[in-house]
Amino acid sequence: MSVFLTVVHILAAVSLILFVLLQAGKGGGIGAAFGGGSSDTLFGSSGPDGILGKLTTGAAILFMATSLLLSFFGARSQTGSLVPDAPVRPLTQSSTPAKPGAAAPQQSPETGKPGS
Repeated sequence: MSVFLTVVHILAAVSLILFVLLQAGKGGGIGAAFGGGSSDTLFGSSGPDGILGKLTTGAAILFMATSLLLSFFGARSQTGSLVPDAPVRPLTQSSTPAKPGAAAPQQSPETGKPGS
């Protein structure tokens, strides 16, 4: 299931990029600034709001849905260790947190124990 969702997610991302890049800009560009006449008249005066806008919206919705599903399934399946044969050790924390700027306890060279 996650392989299928990953493939759909990648296809949605690539199609979203392509649909956004295919849309004409609303600013007119450098040609309109220097008297290049009417710019972006290929799709009419309103621009490519028809099919490209709808395809972009659909690709964005699909991308967001697959993102949420992949994160949901990924979080559910993460149990155990990444290394199958390694024992899982519990995290050990000291009862008092270290203060910032405090020096570490000195160890004696003979015994290796702190505080001598």
